[in-house]
Amino acid sequence: MLRYLVPRAMHALAIVAFAALASFVLLQLAPGDVVMQSADQPGRSAAAQAALRERLGLNRSIAQRAAAYVVGVARGDLGVSFSEQRPVRTVLADALPATMILSGAGLLLASLLGIVLGTAQGWRPENPLAATLGTGLTLLYTLPEVVVGVTLIALFGLVWGVLPVGGMTDPIIELTGSAGAQVLDRLRHLALPSLALALVWSAAIARQQRAAIREVASAAFVRTARAKGASQLRVLRRHAVRSALPGTVAVIGTMLPALAGGTVIIEALFAWPGMGSLLVRSVALRDAPLVAGAVIVIAFVIAVGTLVTDAVVGWLDPRTSAGVSE
Repeated sequence: MLRYLVPRAMHALAIVAFAALASFVLLQLAPGDVVMQSADQPGRSAAAQAALRERLGLNRSIAQRAAAYVVGVARGDLGVSFSEQRPVRTVLADALPATMILSGAGLLLASLLGIVLGTAQGWRPENPLAATLGTGLTLLYTLPEVVVGVTLIALFGLVWGVLPVGGMTDPIIELTGSAGAQVLDRLRHLALPSLALALVWSAAIARQQRAAIREVASAAFVRTARAKGASQLRVLRRHAVRSALPGTVAVIGTMLPALAGGTVIIEALFAWPGMGSLLVRSVALRDAPLVAGAVIVIAFVIAVGTLVTDAVVGWLDPRTSAGVSE
């Protein structure tokens, strides 16, 4: 297993380094900078702009700025955000937990829904309920996230009024509520955006699981288990689901970029203060250190998640790692 994972780990680290450097350099090459973005502020004279540009190091060449950034990152220093005037690590530390909570909840719910519904469809395709679920999931698979999100807001927030439709917490409950009330409030705010993500993602997971279950259902070892008198539930649980999971886990792994980067549309739609919103805002402000720092964090989480996915797939299907090791 180590011989299977170590080359992937080295490859992942190289991708993280390249992504960070490329994002920093490309943003430096883009027209304008953070000083020009704020040039219309009252009292910001040409001399003040020049002094600010010099203080931020923007008067140096792109090669010099890139070299200084690489040296800083090697020392564990991601620099200072131009727009926030705070260390990049502090800004990212504020935004990352919100995105991890939202995307993690959405991915977990999507995995549960997708695997259960896909298994039901694949094992009993003649069941009317399975056919109905298949049609519904196909419809969800074709819908943009914004349509799903707006529909949930309209139903649960405006028509029924049972769930909040924006933000991560209620400020009043956050300041004055008990610990239990604060947890409940966060869960209520998390419900709609995580459900919006789950409904879209579960469709892709269910499609893969359905196809894998159908293939496994006709396999020789499943027919043998049935011939020995094993119940349908036992055959499904002990043989079919485990054999179908490697491909489904791989599909779930392809959704890991959203786990760190967040889903920008959903975060914007529900006013969720996460990495996706932060990244869009920092790109608009030409905040190169913050953009590069966000890319490093996102790429690192994706790399770790991909390694975990490879390990799980290798555990579920030992032939995968064995084939590579040989």
